[in-house]
Amino acid sequence: MNTNPITSFPLRLFLSLLVSVALLQGCSINNIRIDKNLKTYFDQYEATGSFALFDNAQAKFTIYDSAAFRKRYAPASTFKIVNSLIGVETGVISSENMTLPWDGVYRTGPGGDTLHNWNRELTMAEAFRVSAVPYFQEVARRIGRDTLQRYLDTLSYGNKNCSGSIDSFWLNQTLLISPDEQLGLVKRLYFDQLPFQKRTQQLVRKVMLQEDNTLYKLSYKTGWGRDAAGRHTGWVVGWIEENRRPYFFVLLLQADQPGYDMVGRRIALLKTILSHYDFMKGKK
Repeated sequence: MNTNPITSFPLRLFLSLLVSVALLQGCSINNIRIDKNLKTYFDQYEATGSFALFDNAQAKFTIYDSAAFRKRYAPASTFKIVNSLIGVETGVISSENMTLPWDGVYRTGPGGDTLHNWNRELTMAEAFRVSAVPYFQEVARRIGRDTLQRYLDTLSYGNKNCSGSIDSFWLNQTLLISPDEQLGLVKRLYFDQLPFQKRTQQLVRKVMLQEDNTLYKLSYKTGWGRDAAGRHTGWVVGWIEENRRPYFFVLLLQADQPGYDMVGRRIALLKTILSHYDFMKGKK
């Protein structure tokens, strides 16, 4: 796996410093670019939000909407990354093939459609891929609050708050995290730099892999919730590899429309932006 050019400085602090300097200068510095052109794509998908891309080999950042980039939001299902890491590390999740029985409750999505992918027995890998909330709620209950809190503190994960309901604190504005903190987390995960065993991090990277072909590998976790004002808030966090080089990204998008298609639009927007930067073509 590639080595990391930034090992002595936390990515979030480094990013915040660079963004602040870039904003003071009104444009960019050598290793950070504020790309306002991405607004066209957010407008196309009727959303606001933020996007950041970190080219690890060159230690270069591209950022759109740096104000939203440093604000904290509920992680929603992106918390499944950390929930999985803790679950595997503590033995609550034995492997990606560990099944949990379906509780028999028929759940529906925001549009009223039956969530067939949730309403059945699932393995951990399947639950991660279809973002099945009930599976990981049970994982959180089995881990327990004290252990969850210890790892949130160790990771410095957002505001580190897991108070209230043990199985919904990442969904209801209790636990909050910023896009720049999300970016730092997935970068450390990729390089086995998190405070977990190597096997644990490898397993979570494995279930995050969504597309693998001759041109690129795309790994990510999505999330969807609402902010304190009730706006739809969507996430995609992860990395894309081309020619064995990783590029880390975080996408946050928000929309006010009641029936907004977050499931379809967040990945479509991500791929539109990646294509804009010439990814997924094997040219990097």
